[in-house]
Amino acid sequence: MKSYPPDRIRNVALVGHGGAGKTTLAEALLFTSGSVARQGRVEDGTTVCDHEPEAIRRGMSTGVALAAFEHDGHKINVLDCPGFVDLLPEVAVALRVADLAVVVVSAVDGVEAQTEAAWSLAEELGVPRMIFVNKEDRDRASFDRTLDQLRAAFGPGVAPLELPLGEAAELSGVADLLTDTAIVYDDDHGHHHEGRIPPEMASREHEVHDTLVEGIVEQDEELLERYLDGDVPTADELERTLAASVAAGEAFPVICGSALRDVGVDQLTRFICEIGPAPTKRPPVLVEAGDSLHEVTCDPDGPPLAFVWKTITDRHVGRISLLKVVSGTLRPDTVLVNPRTRAEERLHSIFTLRGKEHEPVESVVAGDLVAVAKLGAASGDTLAPRAMPVVVSRPEPPDPTFTIAVTPRSRADEEKLMTALHRLEEEDLALRVQRDDETHQTLLSGMGETHLQVALERLQRKAGVEVVREDVRLPYRETVTATVRAEGRHKKQSGGHGQFGVCRIEVEPLERGAGFEFVDRVVGGAIPRQFIPAVERGVRDAMAAGGPHGFPVVDLRVTLVDGRYHAVDSSEMSFRTAGSLALQQALAGAGTTVLEPMSRVSVTVPFAAQGDVLGDLNARRARVLGTAAEAGSRRDQVVEALVPTSELQRYAIDLRSLTSGRGSFKATHSHYDVLPSHLVDGVIHRVRT
Repeated sequence: MKSYPPDRIRNVALVGHGGAGKTTLAEALLFTSGSVARQGRVEDGTTVCDHEPEAIRRGMSTGVALAAFEHDGHKINVLDCPGFVDLLPEVAVALRVADLAVVVVSAVDGVEAQTEAAWSLAEELGVPRMIFVNKEDRDRASFDRTLDQLRAAFGPGVAPLELPLGEAAELSGVADLLTDTAIVYDDDHGHHHEGRIPPEMASREHEVHDTLVEGIVEQDEELLERYLDGDVPTADELERTLAASVAAGEAFPVICGSALRDVGVDQLTRFICEIGPAPTKRPPVLVEAGDSLHEVTCDPDGPPLAFVWKTITDRHVGRISLLKVVSGTLRPDTVLVNPRTRAEERLHSIFTLRGKEHEPVESVVAGDLVAVAKLGAASGDTLAPRAMPVVVSRPEPPDPTFTIAVTPRSRADEEKLMTALHRLEEEDLALRVQRDDETHQTLLSGMGETHLQVALERLQRKAGVEVVREDVRLPYRETVTATVRAEGRHKKQSGGHGQFGVCRIEVEPLERGAGFEFVDRVVGGAIPRQFIPAVERGVRDAMAAGGPHGFPVVDLRVTLVDGRYHAVDSSEMSFRTAGSLALQQALAGAGTTVLEPMSRVSVTVPFAAQGDVLGDLNARRARVLGTAAEAGSRRDQVVEALVPTSELQRYAIDLRSLTSGRGSFKATHSHYDVLPSHLVDGVIHRVRT
């Protein structure tokens, strides 16, 4: 593939709800451009973008895929994004490097949860949007109903550029509102001819055409004056004005058709090239240089600068880094520096991707996307000239909402597990791996059940590591509820110097979260000063070892009030043991209560689902702190609550079910609180088994 200048490059992310037809549309774009000889099918596992076994098995995209093709003197980098809620971070990864988001919407199902989520992400990142209403050939398809939903959800900037000629089985083409022509398709392979608008829809087409033209000319004063004087702008003038509004995020053109039958796909490609913004039309990239920020423009003659937006592993090539070129021109054997590691990175070869196929390129300029093999850089890293060690801001990884524990199936798996898991982390920034030293579990966190299932399948396929899933063990605590006195006596005689230490303590509860306090009130030298710290260490040992229920002990004050020692047999170890025995006796005598971790949860839900969510939270023993409208939203409410952490183990899954995929939440540890007595036996049973 040859190199293209920045104004001839289009980076396009296909986003939307799962099942809307994004991967089929990507396949149709490749087919109509002549990049592939035949159009694959998702159901057959033969598409270019869904090439990984996990995606083929599920019949859905499991990660963002890059497929580049050429059309009419342009290079178009298509980023096919997953539409499942667990994989929304992959959409954010793609939108970070895209210059246009094509929001794919089913004409049958209309605006769905992930349509709204993807739109919000694009809006937040400032990515211009265009809409493709797909599946116009399906039963129950309705362009008008879908258009009404789009306007209700995304505002008056939504404007149709096309109308379908017929729908469902009667779909024959599209009406181009800018040129007032009908594009009629002769077969299911994109062949078409132009003609007049059918008489039965001419009146409606002209009405929508006039509304569209008025909306476009209002964005340009000179064009508006001419229009008011009776001068009708040409289609090219309208397109140029519309392109400026799209780039500014003020207009969202709507295209329609059928990706499966190649109806309207060539029109979409044309609009992407003519109306979609080039990288040069996008705002400069902000880079960090020390404590200051600087703007870098998309200049192919500038210093070479790129960042790694995604890392993937290929079983033949190994590690592949996907780069977005911010400035300059990259060529094979270009040497750049990673400011994070200060290591040099040589780009031995550069190539573009079309699914899993690699196509070498001789050079790649600012604004383009390119792949490089065998780099040491990780996702989010910047590659810059040594004399210009600037850094492109790294995206903040999303907070995980679902966690599982994994244990290796065999000894061989154990040796490779952590290395393999960390490689998965490098590929997917939404994954998080950690080792809990208290529960001795390896925890894998992500965005949901499907996300983690896909990760474990990749772990086995790419690294040959098999794991067994376990329930996550929560870090329960226990504490005393009453004041008690106890004595710890350690006496041992086995010839020669013996061991002797006696300490008497008073144990009393502290307020929740206070931790531990040790008070020395020994008088008269009952215990020599050098042995007092040993008593405290012994008490801490017993607290860490656990109380009668087996959990670490917290929130208590231990006062050392008296004791005895022997001039010959007493030692630090004797009093450390005595201190431990004293606390064990105190805990056994006073009895303890179990404390459970509590999380502060912020749940964002549509107003219509608020009642169901509140009822569900109450069933989870939550204490609701309040509700309020989400800032900047007309439809969402935010519920703040304190919830036992144990009740949140599958909350990500349950919340999506309650809200039809439109709810989200964030949870952070808040404090420990008393576990109800009727639940104690169940918790202890789960922990011990």
